[in-house]
Amino acid sequence: MRLVTYTFNDSPERLGAQVDDLVVDLATLATLADVQLPVDLLSFIRAGGTAQDTACGLLAGGPAAWPAEAVHRLDDVSLCAPLRPGKIIGVGLNYVEHVEESSRSLDTDKDLPPRPVLFSKPATAVTGPGQPILHNGDLTQQLDWECELAVVIGRTAFKVSEEEAYDHIFGFSIVNDISARDQRRSGQWFFSKGQDSYAPFGPAVVTADQIPDPMALDLSLRVNGVTKQKSNTRHMLFPIARLIADISSGVTLEPGDVIATGSPAGVGAGMVPPEFLHPGDTVEATVEGIGTLTNPVVDAR
Repeated sequence: MRLVTYTFNDSPERLGAQVDDLVVDLATLATLADVQLPVDLLSFIRAGGTAQDTACGLLAGGPAAWPAEAVHRLDDVSLCAPLRPGKIIGVGLNYVEHVEESSRSLDTDKDLPPRPVLFSKPATAVTGPGQPILHNGDLTQQLDWECELAVVIGRTAFKVSEEEAYDHIFGFSIVNDISARDQRRSGQWFFSKGQDSYAPFGPAVVTADQIPDPMALDLSLRVNGVTKQKSNTRHMLFPIARLIADISSGVTLEPGDVIATGSPAGVGAGMVPPEFLHPGDTVEATVEGIGTLTNPVVDAR
């Protein structure tokens, strides 16, 4: 399933399944069928496989079987961030070419890291598709982009092996790891990467069964229509299973947590000369099989 969080005519946020150009309200569809489903994605994930099986069964009949009151055209709704994660764990320096460009432009180590480089973003950094990336010129003149595959955790994971890791994944999405390069403080990244709006997330969460091989997905990023990043997840230094095993060795991953798996080369700081985001820019992050996450950059001073 392709799951979205949406509003319709200023309604509260609702959970929907996107099917082509339609959004099916799952809780409404369930109520009309005299069963129950959660109205939000985080509760849906926490409900486990039973909720997913129920939703798949309700959708199986196709558009002809769906009551009109449960269906909206995609163009008539506003998409939101799929959910607010309990925690977002970012992975730095996870593509070999990005390690090289970062050592050249951001003074990071030129050697490949022996273990995943981890940092966090607060849930308040999350913003949805179409929502603004805030550019506060009093805080940064080096606002940068990073297109990343997002892993959404579906089952609690603590001390899981690489072989078990995929059993704990609910699905996949996109995170644009926005970074104020001039706000690293003594090498620490939290304020650089954790400010409000610095985690555009969406436009959907695609369940794991719909992504046959998440380690073979094309990803790219455009600024004002110009391609800046273009790579494939197979070039990750530490693949998804290794990331989950490493993080869960000491940190409990809970349903709805998000791992942003790292950025390929092509960030603005690595350009010659460097390029950064400015108010009026539009950023589009695309991951194969998931879609495109589009956000404008606005002046927040």
